[in-house]
Amino acid sequence: MNEELTKLKDDLTAITDELEADGFFEEKQLVIGCSTSEVMGKRIGSDSSKEVAEIIYKHFEALREKYNFHLIFQGCEHINCALTMSKQTAEQFGYEIVSVVPHREAGGSLSEYAYKHLEDPVVVEAVSADIGIDIGQTLIGMHIKAVVVPKRTKMTTIGHANVTIATRRPKLIGGVRAKYNS
Repeated sequence: MNEELTKLKDDLTAITDELEADGFFEEKQLVIGCSTSEVMGKRIGSDSSKEVAEIIYKHFEALREKYNFHLIFQGCEHINCALTMSKQTAEQFGYEIVSVVPHREAGGSLSEYAYKHLEDPVVVEAVSADIGIDIGQTLIGMHIKAVVVPKRTKMTTIGHANVTIATRRPKLIGGVRAKYNS
């Protein structure tokens, strides 16, 4: 394995170890957005990598098995950022299944890899997930429940790609007399 892919594995482990210590993954819906091109130091959408997709997919699949969360992969803008997941997840949360098959040129390498390796894969147009990890500025915020809150981590990159971790908090509603739980 080349040095770039070894570094990728090390970066994934470092960032997810930190998130595990905070209980980030427990029984939730996790959206992963990823530009494999950005991970390898290229411009988003310019040099998709099946090898990078495989490493990232397998890393998060192992975490899913450990923590029993729902794993969801955002595709690129060429499929309107539609999301690949298991049919069981789509049905459990009432997500409407659409007709598209992600591939390298429309969906991206990670969505394509997930579609080929998930049990009973489907694609949906939109979700309202609890947490997300955005690798390479793929803009996953539209798929996280309001109000999206960034989670700071010591690691800020995976490979060459910027990483943004997203959690959420309930909306604060009401006027000047409203009180909120701390």
